[in-house]
Parts: sequence; structure tokens; C-alpha cells
Amino acid sequence: MDILTEALGSMRTAHPASVRTDGRAPWALRLPPVAGAGFHVVLYGTCWLVPVGPVGPAASTDPAGSAGPTGPAAGREPVALSPGDVVFLRDGRGHVLADHPDTPPVDAKSCRVDGNSPIGTVSLGGDGARTTLLCGNYHLDQGRPHPMVRQLPELIHLPTRHGRHPELAAAVELLGSELENPRIGSTGIVPALIDSLLLYILRAWFEDQPAETAAGWAAALRDAAVAPALTAIHEAPATPWTVESLADRAGLSRAAFARRFTSMVGEPPMAYLTRWRMTTAARLLRESEAPLTAVAAQTGYGSEYAFAKAFKREFGRAPGNYRREARAA
Repeated sequence: MDILTEALGSMRTAHPASVRTDGRAPWALRLPPVAGAGFHVVLYGTCWLVPVGPVGPAASTDPAGSAGPTGPAAGREPVALSPGDVVFLRDGRGHVLADHPDTPPVDAKSCRVDGNSPIGTVSLGGDGARTTLLCGNYHLDQGRPHPMVRQLPELIHLPTRHGRHPELAAAVELLGSELENPRIGSTGIVPALIDSLLLYILRAWFEDQPAETAAGWAAALRDAAVAPALTAIHEAPATPWTVESLADRAGLSRAAFARRFTSMVGEPPMAYLTRWRMTTAARLLRESEAPLTAVAAQTGYGSEYAFAKAFKREFGRAPGNYRREARAA
């Protein structure tokens, strides 16, 4: 069971939206907040990302620093970006991309998108140095964020130069090639690469966290006791798990396991089990025609009534209403 893939899949509500941005100095583009998570990939040239409004700690894995908060004001300072750099904005906050932090920005909504490429292109600026970026957002349900995503820094900056993050660097290189020289198949290849990019970004960030200092989900995914329990919950949410049975799999006492799980995952084992059961149920309701009795059985509830009661407590509406609203959206 790939917990990272499952967790992200539980939040995705649509395919990612993206556009290629070609800027020539002087240029600056103000991007509004988006519903989901924002991302940028520097394909050519250099630029700055200028945060707008209050933000929390930014995480960087730049060779000049260490993973964790970087720069004055913990993420409020402009971030210098170089070729191959990838930026992930967890909450899709508004920000500015520019050739220089002092360049006055234009609003992204005022820019015309040229559709003569696999994803569309925005061009702006003067006649100076060129920068090309892939800009977009992943449609993630921020109303019910998975705790793994909620624990991520608000801004993640991943350089891929000098052999760092080779798989992510390879994906960036492929994207750059397809966007620079579209050929037969590019229309299908580019969206698939962008869709996979999210997993490459988060894998790189999690793997960058030093084992001796990792905390939260970065520690849970590699912990000898907590990771097997998470895998068991994800693989078989219908199993009547208890704290004792999960602790037995982990090889710990009930109390020790519960403390360890809660400190890393952010909620107690039974609370996370209920969360994952409801997440699984919601996906089944959205994506399948399974009757409520079958959904209840697949998520560990002995009756349709017990399932409906739990689902309404979690989502604020009955399973049938949720399914109809999801299909109509």
C-alpha cells in the first residue's frame, strides 16, 4: 500500500490546471490564491517568487541551507529561483513571480493565454533576459485536508541542480522538452507528467528530512511501529481494528503505541481509522455505483444505518445526498 499516493488521491478533486509562462525582463506576474495547491517549475532562466500576505515557515532544501525555515521573516522574504527549481505552495496562496522583486506586477487575469501549445502559454514583459516556467495548481480538497498534507510547510522549494532529486529533475527535464518542442503525443504526455509531478515533489521533500530529526508524517512513514499500522489501516479499513490489535502489529504496548502514533500522525489511531474509513466511503460514493450497504461493508460498518449515521456526523449530510451533490458538481 502506497500511503502517499492514497492520501493525495483522497484529496484530489480534478486534474491539475497549468500554463507555460514566458517572461522577458522586466516582467512580474501577480497570481491570485487558488483552491488547492500551487506549483511552479523553472524550465529556463531565473526569477523570484515574492510571497503576498502573511505566510508561515517556508521549507527549503537549497544546498546553501538546511531543510526548515529559511530567510528572514520565515518565508516572507522573496525566494530566488534557478533553472530546474520546483516550488510547491501547500495552500495555493497568492504571490508574485518576477524577474526582480521590485518590478511592478501585472495581474494574471489580465494576461491572454495562447492556446497553440499542449497547455497554453502566457507571454509578458520587455525584451530582456528570458525566463520560462510551468505554473499551475493541483485541485485538492482543502475543506478536508489529509493530515499528511496539513503538516507540510506552506512553501517548499526544491532545487534539482547538481544531481539533487534525480527523479524530480528527470521529470522537469521531460516537461521542458515537451513544452519547448511539442511533438506527436505531447498533448497526452504533458498532463500525465504534471499529474505525476506532485508525487515527485512530495517524495523528494519527505526523503530530504533527516531521519534523526524528522517529525510528524515525515517520521511516521518510515517508523518501524507506526508505518505498518498506517499500512494496515489503508489496506483494510473494513477490518475491526482496535488500538490493541494495531499495537500488536507494531510490537508495542497499547499505551506506547497510542502515544507514538498520535505524536507523529497528529491524531489518535481510532480517530485516524475513522477518518480513513470516511475518506474511502466518500470516494466510493463519488466514483462508483455501489449501494450504500456495500459501501458500509467496505468501510467497516455492520449496517447501512450505522454507516449513514457516522457519515452524516463527518460530512454534515447523508451519504445519498453527498453522492447526488458530487455527481452534479
